[in-house]
Parts: sequence; structure tokens; C-alpha cells
Amino acid sequence: QVQLVESGGGLVQAGGSLRLSCAASGRTGSVDAMGWFRQAPGKEREFVAAITYSGGTRNYADFVKGRFAISRDNANNTMVLQMNNLKPEDTAVYYCARRRGVQLRTGAEEYAYWGQGTQVTVSS
Repeated sequence: QVQLVESGGGLVQAGGSLRLSCAASGRTGSVDAMGWFRQAPGKEREFVAAITYSGGTRNYADFVKGRFAISRDNANNTMVLQMNNLKPEDTAVYYCARRRGVQLRTGAEEYAYWGQGTQVTVSS
């Protein structure tokens, strides 16, 4: 089992930045891909970004390209989502997720472990 805990959410004005962190614990020894998803009220959970174990390959949703950056530190079992130039439509609960596999995937059903989520609110 793997436990994931997100932190770093909050309220920010449009154009501002936030840095989300995900701390993993438990059976973290495998070389699994990880990702971030988000869910706004009344909407489906959607893919935001994913990263391979080595960090050499990253994938982003079109709506965050050029604004968000995903990274991970395997030595410390952490993953970060740096979010810049935030927009009101980025308001959502953001979730950290981990696969049982090395390939990047964008479907939520491909991820086995989830954090509890952290709220990001962007005011206009």
C-alpha cells in the first residue's frame, strides 16, 4: 500500500502562483509513474500532469501547458506541482495519484493510489 498526502493549496488571486506538494509513504520502492488530477464542483475529475519515476518524461493537459510544472524527488518520496499564472478556472480540488506501472497515463482509472486532495481557489 502507498499513502499520499497533498499540501500547499489555498486562495490566490488570478495571475498568482501556488506550489502543491505530495508526500508518499508506505511501499514506495517501485518505479511507478505519478500524476496530478483535479476536480471542480459539478465536474468530472480531470488529468493535469504526470511524470515518470526518473522524471525524464512528463505529460501535461493542454490547459496547463506553459503554466504548470511537475517534478518529483524520489529520495524524499515527494512530488511537486508548481502552478503559475493561475486562472479562476483552475479552481478545484487537486489530487495526487500514483500508478502501479511505469508508463504515463491520463485516465484516472489507471491510478491505484490517491491522496485526499487539497483545495485551490483562484479569485478574479
